[in-house]
Amino acid sequence: MTSLPMPQITRLLAIMARLRDPEHGCEWDRSQTFATIAPYTVEEAYEVEDAIARNDTAALKEELGDLLFQVVFHSRMAEELGLFNFDDVAAAISDKMEARHPHVFGDQPDVSASREEFWESTKARERAEKGAESAMDGVALALPALMRAEKLQKRAARQGFDWPDPEGAAEKVIEEMQELREASSEEERVAEAGDLLFATVNFVRKFGVAPEDALRFANAKFERRYRGMEEMAAGWFSSLTLAEQEALWQLVKQSER
Repeated sequence: MTSLPMPQITRLLAIMARLRDPEHGCEWDRSQTFATIAPYTVEEAYEVEDAIARNDTAALKEELGDLLFQVVFHSRMAEELGLFNFDDVAAAISDKMEARHPHVFGDQPDVSASREEFWESTKARERAEKGAESAMDGVALALPALMRAEKLQKRAARQGFDWPDPEGAAEKVIEEMQELREASSEEERVAEAGDLLFATVNFVRKFGVAPEDALRFANAKFERRYRGMEEMAAGWFSSLTLAEQEALWQLVKQSER
């Protein structure tokens, strides 16, 4: 009698259990903890995003597998400590998604205009049930700094602590620029530079733009144009004067138009 093939998630969980086996597992995998694996988890999430940005579906499949393995890894370590297992993780997200979509899994009508408001109020209630005492609770420390600044500002805005229009935010940017110019010590410059970046995030947010996405776009544009200048200079770019480099920059910009 032919046995049915093992479900792939069952196979993956078995592989992870073997890797962590005290006697027959891999020494490196056995030595890991939540803290040592966390950087790899973050890295894999970024590699998923990179595959999407490159429109590389083959890489996306591979990177999603790598990210799933991270979830399995953390779940296995938690199971060994008697905390929870992979099934508990899957059950928790399933419960959460059903609760957050009552218009799909319940009988609540779907009101598109208020969906984001409902989503945020639901998440706020969940945080309160977990003992949150501040609107700032739950904004992950490991987020990229621009993204975290935006999330903190949005949390504050929902409590009414926000500029009513872009002008106030713009004036704050100008104020912080001046304070950075006037900073007299390294410590002050770091603090004022941070204030300037935070104020800039607030200003950009007023136009409905995600600062993290905007800066990523600007990074890609700068890199593309710089590579274009290097190609035009045919290996002589670093020996050009600043004026000559700027002329190449303008040529690259014109070619993009």
